[in-house]
Amino acid sequence: MIRRLAGAIAVALLLTGCTAVSEVGPETDTTANGCGIATATLATADISPLDPRPTPKLPVTVDSADGRKVTVTSADRILAVNLYGSLGEIVFSLGLGDRVIGRDTSTTFPAAKKLPLVTPQGHDLSAEAILKLNPTVLLADDSIGPPTVLDQVRKAGIPVVVVDDEQTLASVPEHIRAVAAALGVPEAGERLVTRVQSEIDAARESAPKTGKPLKIAFLYVRGTAGVYLIGGKGAGSDAMIQAIGAVDAGTAIGLAKFRPMTSEGLINAAPDVILVMTEGLRSVGGVDGLLKLAGVAQTPAGINRRIVDMDDGVLLNFGARTGQAVAALAKAVYGPCN
Repeated sequence: MIRRLAGAIAVALLLTGCTAVSEVGPETDTTANGCGIATATLATADISPLDPRPTPKLPVTVDSADGRKVTVTSADRILAVNLYGSLGEIVFSLGLGDRVIGRDTSTTFPAAKKLPLVTPQGHDLSAEAILKLNPTVLLADDSIGPPTVLDQVRKAGIPVVVVDDEQTLASVPEHIRAVAAALGVPEAGERLVTRVQSEIDAARESAPKTGKPLKIAFLYVRGTAGVYLIGGKGAGSDAMIQAIGAVDAGTAIGLAKFRPMTSEGLINAAPDVILVMTEGLRSVGGVDGLLKLAGVAQTPAGINRRIVDMDDGVLLNFGARTGQAVAALAKAVYGPCN
């Protein structure tokens, strides 16, 4: 089900069987004149937890996004899983990382990387893996499943709190508040919202205020499976592109969510910059391989080799490091060629 980027990624990963997500911070690759190819990297790869760290006040009863009222009595053993890795990131950022007992495939920052996976088969949850860890609460959203696994966890007596899965900049504060409420740390949630929102606002201010805005096309590519998509309105990539003062090229030609990439469509979109995920870029053989895809070499971005890649677990995460991700993207897009 392709509803947002989540759906596109889920389908592509299902087709490829790809489960690996690269670490934040691959080396920057530039052309001879220092302009063009760049990797957007966060200033700090790991999570910065709140200080002082909060102490959960439980039990609490919260409204789950699936319409249920859920009572959480303990946050001693937390699982927070979704397609993007954002829920785990929020829990660690709240200062409760020492209570987290497992992770999903997309939660790759250093503080969580050694935790056992509960998504051993790509992005599908394993009831066996979850129950083996004996969590006291499970946080999830509709981007991950299957639903039968969540039902099994509920039947085992474990509270399951579902968070809304809208992936936009505006939704980040509400996701933080929902997670914090479920874990009995609402005050810490407000502190984290203040920090994250200030980082997002500061990153937006770093965008150029003059000159014609750049057009940026986000391409979701998985070369090993022949998956080539271009993002448009509501894909999530458009929010990141607009946050740095640029125009989403897919939206500009009337595309919504994700559509198959065609030579004609890409040439009509005429992006000045092409944005891709790091693993996707590797899957097509790097920049040279990307330029061989239909229409890419004929765009202004292709002609000038203006390609920006960003880690799969960061670009469309929309978690507690969203402001840092926007800042990193702005630096990569504008830094070499501003």
